[in-house]
Amino acid sequence: MKTNEFDSSSDEEVGEEQLTPFHVSWLPLAVAECSQFLGICPLPGCKYKDIRRNLQRDVEELKNQGVQDVFVFCTRGELHKYRVPSLLGTYQQWGFKVHHMPFPDGETPQLDQCCQILQELQTNLENNKRTVIHCCLSAAPAVCDHDCKQSHRDPPGAQRKWSHTDC
Repeated sequence: MKTNEFDSSSDEEVGEEQLTPFHVSWLPLAVAECSQFLGICPLPGCKYKDIRRNLQRDVEELKNQGVQDVFVFCTRGELHKYRVPSLLGTYQQWGFKVHHMPFPDGETPQLDQCCQILQELQTNLENNKRTVIHCCLSAAPAVCDHDCKQSHRDPPGAQRKWSHTDC
């Protein structure tokens, strides 16, 4: 009998990874008079609590969807916490342009950093760069599950405005 015969921890991890396909939500930006779409996705390769992502497979999926630029808002400490300390290097190896603009999860960037993020996003979109943003544990699938123009927080008939809590 092999010593690993009853050790299923690695098998369970692989099995769990296969059950969680990587999803990018492509948000239309027509409300901002832009014909482009902006992708929001969960943290590739994340391993936290019951989340078990496969970094190589997730990054390959981004590549397959034509992503060129990635905006990463996670701090280096958060990348370690979610067990993807090599994420930025992996992105570069796969040929993505990385915009690492970290601020702590659950917080908002300082005004000057926010302006820099928006300026670089605008430049990307004007240059037709397929762009994705992600924080730590993105709620991207939840964003797509409701009407982008109306929210339960908005009065009837109001135009939907996006805030940092939407992603």
